Amino acid sequence: MKFLTYISFILLFSCNAGKNKGVNNNEIAMNVKIDTISKTKEEWKAQLSDIQYYVMIEKGTERPFTGDYWNVFREGTYKCAACGFELFDSETKFDAHCGWPSFYDSIDKSKIKTDSDYKLGYKRTEIMCARCGAHLGHVFDDGPEPTGQRYCVNSVSIKLDTTLKK
Repeated sequence: MKFLTYISFILLFSCNAGKNKGVNNNEIAMNVKIDTISKTKEEWKAQLSDIQYYVMIEKGTERPFTGDYWNVFREGTYKCAACGFELFDSETKFDAHCGWPSFYDSIDKSKIKTDSDYKLGYKRTEIMCARCGAHLGHVFDDGPEPTGQRYCVNSVSIKLDTTLKK
């Protein structure tokens, strides 16, 4: 019974309010050369906090409504917390009422790579930093126009840089 309650809780807060047909940005990014960063788990563990390591390297999820950026709407650029790669612009951030930072588009499709994720028993599309491979969250097909996408991102996976805005 506890297991069913746990699964129900996960499904309720999985930030998957709509259908997830997925986005395969890997196909879009095939012709773009990105200098990747590769580190051992030990190197990542030395660089990242415990929660960052859990989310970004072990592909975990922070609890909803607990991260630094779920309810922040300052101007700036959101970068990968592991490698500093520019991923999202604050102009595309919106309140999805799910407890995690949400964006309707990335700065550039080549900066995000995707993969299928079945950890919760159904297909979701995982998003990762194209430079270092760090887990960011998931993308869903229930976002606002103009893209209809919702990049649901863990706060610990990103850092807001307010110095790059004009």
